[in-house]
Amino acid sequence: MSADGRSQILAIGGFQPRSRAHSLPGLLRYALDLTGRPNPRVCLVPTAHENDLSPVLMAYQELSAIGARPSHLSLFPQPNVAEPADLLLDQDLIFVGGGSVANMLAVWRVHGLLEPLTRAWKAGTVLAGVSAGAICWFESGTTDSFGSELRPFKEGVGILPGSYCPHYLLEPTRRPTFQRLVASGDLPPGVACDDGAAAHYVGTELTEIVAETPGATGYLVTPDGAGGFLEAPLPARLLVS
Repeated sequence: MSADGRSQILAIGGFQPRSRAHSLPGLLRYALDLTGRPNPRVCLVPTAHENDLSPVLMAYQELSAIGARPSHLSLFPQPNVAEPADLLLDQDLIFVGGGSVANMLAVWRVHGLLEPLTRAWKAGTVLAGVSAGAICWFESGTTDSFGSELRPFKEGVGILPGSYCPHYLLEPTRRPTFQRLVASGDLPPGVACDDGAAAHYVGTELTEIVAETPGATGYLVTPDGAGGFLEAPLPARLLVS
């Protein structure tokens, strides 16, 4: 749980290439700091990309090296723990990786995880994730879960209102697709983040954009009322490494 009991979410647009091997991304370190714990309990949830668990193994080593207490929840071919809800509710930080957000949410629903995830957040567990692991906390977002062409996804956990778009400037189709979907009303107004930037929410309010990379930031995208969109850059606070 976070030390002050606040409900917090960190939605990361994407990780930048690491400056050195076996080093935690700055935004993951920031998520750990949000717990306020010297030795936080961290549950890694790789549902969106469970065909490759090597990032989980690497994260175990890196988190353990700085004093965190990692665990993970795997759901394929069956849960790796007897009571997934109990594992989730006993964490200071739950971190969700990238991959297919549509497949992930379908599996979470089958296993009844939306309620314990929401309960953990209400109790002060910090929720965080990257790409699909960021979209999932919102009502909706953009996804390539259904093919190479980006499409709207509207089946998120829904703790946070509106929509979310990761990889905003890195992937050429992300920005124009998000703008078009918000303009048309296919997605509600939302926040987008570059790789290297993240949106920090306290409760359901966006408090700030934080960045581990100079120049990376977030954006607020809203309809203009005339069939178009408005895009406003959100100032980012650069994290000190």
